[in-house]
Amino acid sequence: MSSVATADRDVPCRMSLFQSFPSASSGEDRTRPLADRMRPRTLDEFIGQEHLVGPAKPLRIQIERDDTGSLIFWGPPGTGKTTLAKIIANMTKAEFIEFSAVLSGIKEIKQVMIDAERARQYGTRTIVFVDEIHRFNKAQQDAFLPHVEKGSIRLIGATTENPSFEIISALLSRSRVYVLKPLTEQQILVLLQRALSDDLRGLGEMKLAASDEVLKKIATYSNGDARTAYNIVEVAARLAKQRDGKEVGAEITAEVVQDAVQKRVLIYDKSGEEHYNLISALHKSVRNSDPDAALYWLGRMLEAGEDPLYIARRLVRMAVEDIGLADPQALSLSIAARDAVDFIGMPEGNLALAQAAVYLSVAPKSNALYLAYSDVQQDVERTSAEPVPLHIRNAPTGLMKGLGYGSGYQYAHDLQDKVADMQCLPDNLRDREYYRPTNEGTEKRIRERLEDLKRRRKLQSQSGSTGLKKESQ
Repeated sequence: MSSVATADRDVPCRMSLFQSFPSASSGEDRTRPLADRMRPRTLDEFIGQEHLVGPAKPLRIQIERDDTGSLIFWGPPGTGKTTLAKIIANMTKAEFIEFSAVLSGIKEIKQVMIDAERARQYGTRTIVFVDEIHRFNKAQQDAFLPHVEKGSIRLIGATTENPSFEIISALLSRSRVYVLKPLTEQQILVLLQRALSDDLRGLGEMKLAASDEVLKKIATYSNGDARTAYNIVEVAARLAKQRDGKEVGAEITAEVVQDAVQKRVLIYDKSGEEHYNLISALHKSVRNSDPDAALYWLGRMLEAGEDPLYIARRLVRMAVEDIGLADPQALSLSIAARDAVDFIGMPEGNLALAQAAVYLSVAPKSNALYLAYSDVQQDVERTSAEPVPLHIRNAPTGLMKGLGYGSGYQYAHDLQDKVADMQCLPDNLRDREYYRPTNEGTEKRIRERLEDLKRRRKLQSQSGSTGLKKESQ
């Protein structure tokens, strides 16, 4: 069947799988983007994802056996998700229906499911491919579920987002999830060389000249995205032809590529998984005392447009979680960086964040305070909330004094060693120890101080001396 357009909406594209992709001999529509013209048509043409479609690999075996079932392809843009779906369509004896989650709704889904059920009764299977399936809401995804369960359709979904968070669990449990990786620079180079030499589908007729260094530059700019690489080389080809005034034999230079790119666009979604991947990389680089890695991940986030105040807040978190009292100055510096960003804005504020990231990276590390507070949270949750011991309660009224509030309180300042052997925790947590300082940085001095305080309390206990009672304290 061919694609049909009505006055009010687009009908999902359908293609009969008994018709193959257009052959080279039939000619190519040169108005189509280069990335679409160069799309691989067979597994042998496909570049990358060897862990899935290489010889004897799981997905290739399933495709060749025509036993794929329902699939979810998860990976960055331009890694071959749609291409694999179309190759499966070309190799599978089924009708292929392509949806865009951006343009389609429940009405279109239901109509396609009715058609698929009818086709099934005549022995024809249907593959439904949904691009950007993560954009479908729960109700839209639910509409597929009964038809996947009955086997009326095979669903192939493509997503750039983590399926665990974006696709309903019932649909996930009935599908195989395959993770696609960004293409390597060497794989991108192969694709570019193929495009420049292909006379029928690519740019071969233009006889363009381009050094390996220039092609590597395009591969670097593409960030593992084949579509981006094709788009850059297609624009660069037009610019080279205009600059040299040649229809054939123009040269793509580094300057032409720079003009074609304008500004490198980093893959980043401030609400998606890559956002969390990068902040995780920054945090763990700081924790591992690696200032170079911390600066790199910081730069990746800032140059991609992340909110600098979000990064500042996370740096504050690192200061208290991973450094704590090993270097109390870390928190002050992180707050100062936050204030600097708020005061001078960007891009000047990026250096304040860089300064904080490096300082936190090289600072002594301790999570003793983090662990201590975690233990406190557990005890608050799991133990009974016993009352505050009477001797450390204030007694501002006569009634409260009569009830024993403040009775037995020892005023530390009036003691020779400035510390009393006095229980300050409730009885059910008596002698509970939460904070265990390390030997890192300032915490070494804190640990020594705590050991000294324990010694003084022991002496107070042995001597039995007390300070003046000041209940109002």
